[in-house]
Amino acid sequence: MIRFAFLIMLLLSLNACKDKTFRESDAVARVNDSYLYRKDLDKLVAPGTSKEDSVVIVQNYLNHWATQQLLLDVAEFNLTDQKKTEIQELVNQFKTDLMTAAYLERMVQQSVDTVVSDADLRNFYQTNKDKFISNEVLVQLRYVNVLNENPKLPSIKKYFLSNKKQDFKKLEDLSLQMKSYAFNDSVWVNLNQIYGKLPFITAENIKSYLADGLFYEIKDSESTYMVKVNKVLDKNSISPFDYIKPTLVQTLMNNRKMELIKKIQKDILDDANKNNQYEIYK
Repeated sequence: MIRFAFLIMLLLSLNACKDKTFRESDAVARVNDSYLYRKDLDKLVAPGTSKEDSVVIVQNYLNHWATQQLLLDVAEFNLTDQKKTEIQELVNQFKTDLMTAAYLERMVQQSVDTVVSDADLRNFYQTNKDKFISNEVLVQLRYVNVLNENPKLPSIKKYFLSNKKQDFKKLEDLSLQMKSYAFNDSVWVNLNQIYGKLPFITAENIKSYLADGLFYEIKDSESTYMVKVNKVLDKNSISPFDYIKPTLVQTLMNNRKMELIKKIQKDILDDANKNNQYEIYK
């Protein structure tokens, strides 16, 4: 990596800038009373960047910095005192918001209980399930996709249709013989996932291919699909617990965080009142 000292010396020489004050103060550029220092450029150029690209990156940064400083100086001179006061109030409020948010986030990370039990999730789901309405069709199914010339195709079909545990194990053992598959028909999936795996299903024909308990076999020039649908949940139905479990976890965690933040805010105000740090003048 090119050393910044060399880069800056090169740029300064290109611009014929030899101000002794810069070298003495470790500054690399000046706009009126504002200075840019070498430390401000420490992480500007990534390791491995060529000499030519490094020069361009640094020069562009210097030009951008100078433009911003010049605009700031012009704004300081031309804006009214009232407008500058309004801006400073916004800056102060933004700083306050950032500082308090950072502190509260730190307190939350240290104190909030991150363990969400299944019982808590199910209780929350039962209490609020009318709010968890699915905006998409959900399906439970299993399928296999096997090349037509595969000699194991008849065995795969036999095991696929069987409800015996030993046959299911045999089906799993033959998974390497398949182009693609999904055996777990207790998992809810959305239509986008199905479209990607079963390309013959479209938004126009889903009712023909997706119905409770339906089995069918589709054969094209290359492979055979075998599909067995377990259940179909229509759009605008209550979302199944297992499907929205990750959302439930996140919702409960957010609720805990908000409750903790409210408690922290209340405690700090109560303590200030108790210790005479806060009072309202009548």
